[in-house]
Amino acid sequence: MTKLPAHVRSPGPTPVTDAAPAVDVTEKVAALPHLPGVYRMLGAEGDVLYVGKARDLKKRVASYFQRTATLQPRIQLMVAQVRDVQTTVTRSESEALLLENNLIKTFAPRYNILYRDDKSYPYLQISGHAFPKLGFYRGALDRDNRYFGPFSSASAVRDSIALMQKVFQLRTCEDTVFANRSRPCLLHQIRRCTAPCVGAIDQAAYAENVRNAELFLQGRDDEVLDKLEQQMQRASDALDFEAAAQYRDQIRALRGVRQTQFVASERARDVDIVALVSESGMLCVNLVTVRGGIHRGDKSFFPDHGEGYALGQALEAFLSQHYLGRQAPPLVLINLETDVAALGALLSEQTGHEVHIASSGYGERRAWLTMAETNARIAIGQRMQLAATQEARLASLQGALSLPATVQRIECFDISHIGGEATVASCVVWDDGGMRNDQYRRYNIEGIAAGDDYAAMRQVLDRRYRKVVAGEGRLPDLILIDGGKGQISSAVGVMEELGLGQVALVGVAKGETRKPGLEQLVIPGREDTIHLPKDHPGLHLIQQIRDEAHRFAITGHRGRRAKIRRTSTLESIDGIGAKRRQRLLARFGGLRGLMAASADEIAQVDGISRALADRIYRHLH
Repeated sequence: MTKLPAHVRSPGPTPVTDAAPAVDVTEKVAALPHLPGVYRMLGAEGDVLYVGKARDLKKRVASYFQRTATLQPRIQLMVAQVRDVQTTVTRSESEALLLENNLIKTFAPRYNILYRDDKSYPYLQISGHAFPKLGFYRGALDRDNRYFGPFSSASAVRDSIALMQKVFQLRTCEDTVFANRSRPCLLHQIRRCTAPCVGAIDQAAYAENVRNAELFLQGRDDEVLDKLEQQMQRASDALDFEAAAQYRDQIRALRGVRQTQFVASERARDVDIVALVSESGMLCVNLVTVRGGIHRGDKSFFPDHGEGYALGQALEAFLSQHYLGRQAPPLVLINLETDVAALGALLSEQTGHEVHIASSGYGERRAWLTMAETNARIAIGQRMQLAATQEARLASLQGALSLPATVQRIECFDISHIGGEATVASCVVWDDGGMRNDQYRRYNIEGIAAGDDYAAMRQVLDRRYRKVVAGEGRLPDLILIDGGKGQISSAVGVMEELGLGQVALVGVAKGETRKPGLEQLVIPGREDTIHLPKDHPGLHLIQQIRDEAHRFAITGHRGRRAKIRRTSTLESIDGIGAKRRQRLLARFGGLRGLMAASADEIAQVDGISRALADRIYRHLH
């Protein structure tokens, strides 16, 4: 999140005690100044209902309480709940825009339109080392390394890395591995790396490959081809046919890549195309990214609380929430005319270069906007189809298990371990027609007998729902437990202890052959189990949620187990202290490299005797 100047820092949350007494809003509005700023509408409990910005605070806030019958139904409902109005005066409309964006992200008010983007965009990074490393990166950008992107997905970055390896043969290994290799790795043998780790290429030649890679990522592949052809000719003239052959292979690979790349423009290098479309009561924003003249992919966003918003307002909200605190390209094309002058000035100041937000276009620009609008309409159609399918699945499940129609939110738990080692419990959430991965949780299980799944289930349920009882989070309508009668019995005991016995519980036990479609559903207090047909929509919903809980638990268990083994494997060997452990890991680039080493290679490490090397080798194998 962008750091605010001291005079426009986000105020802290309004303390929530008992219901806050209503203040005379009319008197407050009358006392407001005719200055730019941000206003917050507060409810009876002191919760933030809505955050907005204004060029003139007095006029804007007063408009909510004058001629309320002309307001949209959503706004009328919000105004009826307002018990207080708080304002912050800023020096300019740009500062108000910045503060509004930060407050919306902080409070997530129920009446503000919200575009959720759970992860930062991925970049391709070229590090600032003497022999730069090519890698995948998410997070804040710094000046020590060079970044290319953003890309619309992680797979697009990885595809580009594979391409860079094929054409320019840049290293992708970690620094510890690079610093401690004694012979080239497999990537060098298959011509995906020039092996700078062992001196197979000098720094000047490697730097030339890096410069060519950067030119290519900037869309200047013609320059790269010209340089490679000149270098090939010089090597040929010097009778260095091996080097000429390497340049020839690079040229062939680069031309092959060009044939598969979609070049969006020969003139505009870095552009974002943003199109908002409304169909069937649903809003969708499609963002197309063009970098270096090359189409880098697109992504669709569906806002929360978008009902009743004018299209221009919805588009302004996306632009603010998406770009503030993030690098913007010099040109952002939008498909609607709306007032974004203040935002453009703020983004220009933020990025250090002029950012032009344009809504008019013809020719190539019009084609881009049409493409983005088409993508948004397709995304709406797919989402509606998926929602209809999920709604039908939920209805079928409600009917099969005699659940009330109010059942909407489902949470599912699974336990993962191997022989009781590194036990991890997962909780995944299905709500509003889909999986809510921002609400997933993992729990490291401690203090139980190894392999005691019943105790693990009791612990995770107690930890999860004790917080709900204390007022943190929401209570689900249905809880799925991956397991049979034993797990369900444990779950019933915990929920009754917490006073939550009214929540529906269902155990999902695998069939005799553990094949999908043979699951048995266990209901508390019922002797027989329920077996739904393989093609039952309700069973498909259960399988979807259960499989996601299983995947999430397995991932957590593997990560925890790997961490435990990395830190404890060497520590358990007599004669291996912190210094020797550090030397071993540095020499072989980590535990995996050490496990691949022979006893003779281990004995070459400073401070490791032959007897100790043999003991280490036997322990690891």
